[in-house]
Amino acid sequence: MTFTLNRCGLLAMLMAALFALSTPLTAYAQEDSDSASVAAEEVAAEPVEEPADLGLGFAIDNAMLFMCAVLVFFMQAGFAMVEAGFNSSKNAVNILFKNSMDICVGVLLFYTIGFGIMYPFSYEKFTDQFDKISEEEPDEEAATAAIDKIKAENGYFAFGGFGLDHYTSVGRFSPETDWLFQAMFAATAATIVSGAVAGRMKVGGYLIYSAVITALIYPVSGMWKWGGGWLAQMGFMDFAGSAVVHGVGGFAGLAGAMIIGPRIGRYVDGKSIPMPGHSLPLAALGVFILWFGWYGFNPGSQLAFHETSNMNVAMHCAVTTTLAAGAGGLVATLLSWVLFGKPDLSMGLNGILGGLVGITACCDVMNNWEAMAVGSIAAVIVIAGVMLLDKLMIDDPVGAFPVHGLCGVWGCLAIGVFGKNSFMTQLIGTAAICGWAFVTMLALFLILKAVGLLRVSAEEEQKGLDVSEHGMAAYTH
Repeated sequence: MTFTLNRCGLLAMLMAALFALSTPLTAYAQEDSDSASVAAEEVAAEPVEEPADLGLGFAIDNAMLFMCAVLVFFMQAGFAMVEAGFNSSKNAVNILFKNSMDICVGVLLFYTIGFGIMYPFSYEKFTDQFDKISEEEPDEEAATAAIDKIKAENGYFAFGGFGLDHYTSVGRFSPETDWLFQAMFAATAATIVSGAVAGRMKVGGYLIYSAVITALIYPVSGMWKWGGGWLAQMGFMDFAGSAVVHGVGGFAGLAGAMIIGPRIGRYVDGKSIPMPGHSLPLAALGVFILWFGWYGFNPGSQLAFHETSNMNVAMHCAVTTTLAAGAGGLVATLLSWVLFGKPDLSMGLNGILGGLVGITACCDVMNNWEAMAVGSIAAVIVIAGVMLLDKLMIDDPVGAFPVHGLCGVWGCLAIGVFGKNSFMTQLIGTAAICGWAFVTMLALFLILKAVGLLRVSAEEEQKGLDVSEHGMAAYTH
């Protein structure tokens, strides 16, 4: 570039000076500045390849999946409100902190480690091959056969039958949209445990737990089903994650509650002493937010939306999800009324959540009446689970294990019970996923206990974790 003096000579000299000041940055970075200039000119001369326009279907599928990911993300707010409301006000900051860190730690570790474990066949390795075959082979059937051959030789599978596997000119997902949706599921699995160990776990120990379950535990068992692993190959069905997500979180929560022990004063001389939460309105609003977010969780797991058949499945999932939640809430309320003499709001709320968890695995295959049955049975399981934990003196302040663990198991087994798949296949898959989460997290919590990173002192617990662990209070009046 040359500069010539003209009527605006002063301005030109100033610009030249600025240019000269910037030149050393390039010169020091390159051994030969002249060669670098020539190379830069050659690069600039090359035409920039514009990304292919994959059509309206591509835009619709990605936009819908993104919105579903946002809905699942919003469930973090629901979990935070439910857990805070069902616990003492002196631990509200601690619960909100743990939920915040679950999503922060979760997205980073699922990006760097977990996603690659859960979906071991990279986009780059296969997409280029598939695209090249589609472009060079004019015969559509021959192209499909060639692509299928590559998949068979490499053990290639895709989540939900779409995602990596959905390569048509109008329906291919952006890898980043797919990752975002999957990352929200990973964070959900992690945050379930927060409520089960509320009020007595050290912040440092919880962060270690959250990192391990997001980076390793959830992705490994998730790969077995959604990443094309052995459970997928044997035909195990779990549409949106009753076992893959909720079962993992629920059984991890059970392991944590067992090892950390009950809150001080929860059981005295073998008797159960109720410790009601500080804000049922907060908990109830949290449940409504979770129900709202579930419309991203279940219908979103269809993954493709632009074709009539895909949208019909997604909307059917929305309806069965709604009916199961309604049945769960109503049956849990009526049953608590019979058992305890008055309708128990907390049981009704957990009945709603139990119905949602139960239908998650089978929302695509159950008809509407079957969905109501799944939700109703889930409600009974929730109340029975809460009472069982009480008898065993296992302190789970929010009912994380009955809701997510037991109802997660029920959701997958219901597929076999209602004849939608082999019951034995469903039993093996459910036991494998939940057993993996329970055993590995039991080991982790035992290690944390052994090194003194699990439970706060009795004095700190009685003071409240908001003050002892964070130095602040949720309520200042």
